[in-house]
Amino acid sequence: MDHYDSQQTNDYMQPEEDWDRDLLLDPAWEKQQRKTFTAWCNSHLRKAGTQIENIEEDFRDGLKLMLLLEVISEIVDGNVKMTLGMIWTIILRFAIQDISVEETSAKEGLLLWCQRKTAPYKNVNIQNFHISWKDGLGFCALIHRHRPELIDYGKLRKDDPLTNLNTAFDVAERYLDIPKMLDAEDIVGTARPDEKAIMTYVSSFYHAFSGAQKAETAANRICKVLAVNQENEQLMEDYEKLASDLLEWIRRTIPWLENRVPENTMQAMQQKLEDFRDYRRLHKPPKVQEKCQLEINFNTLQTKLRLSNRPAFMPSEGRMVSDINNAWGCLEQAEKGYEEWLLNEIRRLERLDHLAEKFRQKASIHEAWTDVSWTIMTHQVSTLDAKRSVTSGTI
Repeated sequence: MDHYDSQQTNDYMQPEEDWDRDLLLDPAWEKQQRKTFTAWCNSHLRKAGTQIENIEEDFRDGLKLMLLLEVISEIVDGNVKMTLGMIWTIILRFAIQDISVEETSAKEGLLLWCQRKTAPYKNVNIQNFHISWKDGLGFCALIHRHRPELIDYGKLRKDDPLTNLNTAFDVAERYLDIPKMLDAEDIVGTARPDEKAIMTYVSSFYHAFSGAQKAETAANRICKVLAVNQENEQLMEDYEKLASDLLEWIRRTIPWLENRVPENTMQAMQQKLEDFRDYRRLHKPPKVQEKCQLEINFNTLQTKLRLSNRPAFMPSEGRMVSDINNAWGCLEQAEKGYEEWLLNEIRRLERLDHLAEKFRQKASIHEAWTDVSWTIMTHQVSTLDAKRSVTSGTI
């Protein structure tokens, strides 16, 4: 094949999306190719007594396409070389060309895939598609890497290629639905196995395992989606419960803070103040943490839903973050009012106690003065009575 033919072959084995893109960009190009290719096909099909009118519709069932291949490949004349070349072109196009591994494709991609999969295995060094496979360990390693339960790799020996190859081919046919394409003797009995034959066989392993891997990847993706959904649902449930509990605690606490009935004694008011300090020191801090956690859970959930293109979470009525904040604001307002009332009441009782103490002091002084005055007055009265008695006796 000359350079022009090689270039044409490469061009017409480009991905279909490239063809589609070219067609969209240049309709005239499509028209020219349809006309030219149809005429070229008919020039060969006339040898078989037929022709095509529409290159898309007339080749759809594959009959005239196969007839065209027979004519141009000289299959009917038994040209083995042409027949094998045609089949290899089909294999290359539909089984190998689409293989892509780490930005390499076709033969290089398939080789890289084999190297990656067999790298951990002893005595396996895949460098090509001929002698690297003669001992059979490469085939066995591929199977063991993906389905370790099918082959006891530890019992295989490099110096027994027939057993290795037969084991791999039999297992592949029985469990992987890969037909036996070669006999072990065909590979062992040649100095250099045919590269195209080995590539064809190995590509079947690639498609078998990549298909299973895609299914596993899809299953893992579904499991991941389900796990994310379950996690989101759990976050929703946690939010609802935390919001409900927090609102209930606020609902029960505010009436306590709004109970402004004063006590009659300083001791009773001091106990109220101590209870309020316990509330601030012991009971409120955990609720502050719960409120923060509630907001974190809500924001985390909304972010996760947004990133996965899911609808935003709408809490139950009355349990929005804004509802929590409003209720919390009422709590703090009641708390501030209660504290001010407590301090004012305590100051009032302190003033009353101070006044009472001053009264007691004055009363005590007055009582002492009264006692002294009474004593003096009693003494004076007694003295006066005595004088009167003496005076009366003299008279």
